[in-house]
Amino acid sequence: MAINPQLISRRTFVASVGAATLAAPSLLSAQELTGVSRNIASFRPHNWQDHFDSIGKGILLADTGGRFLQHWTADGEMRLYPTSVPLSDDLTRLGYTEVIDKKVAPGWGPTPAMRERNPEWPAYIPGGDPRNPLGSHALYLSWQYYRIHGTQDTRKIGRQSSNGCIGLYNEQIEEVFGRTPIGTQVKLI
Repeated sequence: MAINPQLISRRTFVASVGAATLAAPSLLSAQELTGVSRNIASFRPHNWQDHFDSIGKGILLADTGGRFLQHWTADGEMRLYPTSVPLSDDLTRLGYTEVIDKKVAPGWGPTPAMRERNPEWPAYIPGGDPRNPLGSHALYLSWQYYRIHGTQDTRKIGRQSSNGCIGLYNEQIEEVFGRTPIGTQVKLI
């Protein structure tokens, strides 16, 4: 039997909300008993002090499991950004590095390993080309071929979708880029 939404009175609506509120403690109890979390963010922010001795010029902490980037400026302001992360463990590099260069509209060329896996890829795509996987801005790390960069393909954010880099929405990498000096400390966990 279908319920006509026009026949639901205010009293019926209030009674329904009241019944749902009374049932909520049982959901909480079930969560406590089973240890299953509901409606909780997939990431937990980190304290920079757990990873670095000082904030220095700033810190970028990329959590590959949580798929987010935490950015602390030298004055201690912290912001969170959703990211794309490497497709697989063999493409993931973890540990400490730093920002050694910054480029607006960076050009891109696949690494030798990428060319081996994907010989049909072009040898180079100039900056500004919509096919360029580095997006609008890139922070170059001291590890060869690794970047924190934007992406034209916004479907990648929040997923395991990169060949090793950390990707952000173009609007967000532009913000991070502007607030990140060369020499900023970076850690991928």
